[in-house]
Amino acid sequence: MHPVRKMILTIFARKLSKMRKKPIVALIYDFDGTLSPGNMQEFGFIQAIGSTPEEFWSMSDGIAKGQDASNILSYMKLMFDEARRHGIKLRRSDFKRFGQHIRLYPGVREWFSLVNGYGESKGVRIEHYINSSGLKEIIEGCPIAHEFKHIFACTFIYDRNGEAEWPGIAVDYTAKTQFIFKINKGIFSSRDSKMVNASVADDKKRIPFPNMIYFGDGETDVPSMKIVGMFGGHAIGVYDPSVPEDRAKAAKLHRQGRVNFITPADYSRDSRTFKLVCSIIDKISADTQLQRFAAMK
Repeated sequence: MHPVRKMILTIFARKLSKMRKKPIVALIYDFDGTLSPGNMQEFGFIQAIGSTPEEFWSMSDGIAKGQDASNILSYMKLMFDEARRHGIKLRRSDFKRFGQHIRLYPGVREWFSLVNGYGESKGVRIEHYINSSGLKEIIEGCPIAHEFKHIFACTFIYDRNGEAEWPGIAVDYTAKTQFIFKINKGIFSSRDSKMVNASVADDKKRIPFPNMIYFGDGETDVPSMKIVGMFGGHAIGVYDPSVPEDRAKAAKLHRQGRVNFITPADYSRDSRTFKLVCSIIDKISADTQLQRFAAMK
């Protein structure tokens, strides 16, 4: 074969291979109030210390206000102190046991296979991520933990006996934003501060912002949703349809331009949420295909 023709065929083959490579679409979720009603501490831990959710969160808020401290570090300290006071050990296995009792919104258990299947039919690969101010160890024990590519959330440091002794990672609303950039670059280390700040060309980033769909319900999600939307991604405000205040909060986020869409926390096949995400996947798939055609010379 003539060298020039061989070179042309090689270049064409590379471009064709690139066109066939499936783009990745990242679905990024807050947890409490987004996939599960309430807070994860309310499904076992708070009962184990003989308290009520109202009492626990009142004490946690009291610590934060009294010390002008982080709300996240305050609840983690309270969990540690109350467990010790009641003779409860906090090991990873204990947290995972609490996670088994987490209640999920309708359709959540089936959601992942539904979306993955739809993405496959549209030529894209779906990955699911958690970006939460809750506890990673509890989420790891819930029935859907295996569905996530990575879980970014708060964690404890454990002593030689495997018992929690100090907060390891506290994820507040600003910390959540760094995890968006880590997902963008394909970094799965929570402690990394070097790679996430390194300059990387847009076409080298693992998941472009326009290929992100962010689900959130509250104030800790606002900066992350704003960033995703600002860079061309899609932010969805989720609300509990049985709580009028929740819908009003979501509507306010939409009016303020913090989210692109709002939807009830129903993840079943016939839900508005599924239809909305399918439409976004359709758009991402079409946009990717057009970009590839535009790149062909």
